[in-house]
Amino acid sequence: MEDKNAMLVSDATFSILSSFASRENATVEDVLALASKLPAVLGGREQPATALAQIVSSKPHETVRPAVAIDQSVSDDTVTCLCCGKSFTMLKRHLKAEHGLSEHEYRTMFGLDEDHLLVAPNYSIRKAEYAKRIGLGKYAREDSPSQGAAPTL
Repeated sequence: MEDKNAMLVSDATFSILSSFASRENATVEDVLALASKLPAVLGGREQPATALAQIVSSKPHETVRPAVAIDQSVSDDTVTCLCCGKSFTMLKRHLKAEHGLSEHEYRTMFGLDEDHLLVAPNYSIRKAEYAKRIGLGKYAREDSPSQGAAPTL
């Protein structure tokens, strides 16, 4: 039983290390630090959240060289990810799924202003016009029939 448990810990360690190492901002030192702590964490001798938090937060975020020029990252129809250079209409889901970053971490990593766009301008305009057209954001809809009136067919 102990041998099987050791094998499961070993497989889990390998899986976690490979995922962590695939992050763009992971350094060799970070991977080695995580590798030294993981067996104890997975074996139940240490709390997982504290070990991983110590490793990730021990090194402050430094600015990283972007894949494209920051001033060219936003066009009318697309927003380009500075991590990988791919273009999207919205970056939030891509940042979390592909790079494991929140919007704040992304902006901090590249030294961007808090108002740097992460959604394409034309997409925002199109969505805002649609929301206004269907009556969102109003307290009372002017076009809707009164509550007591029968619907017209």
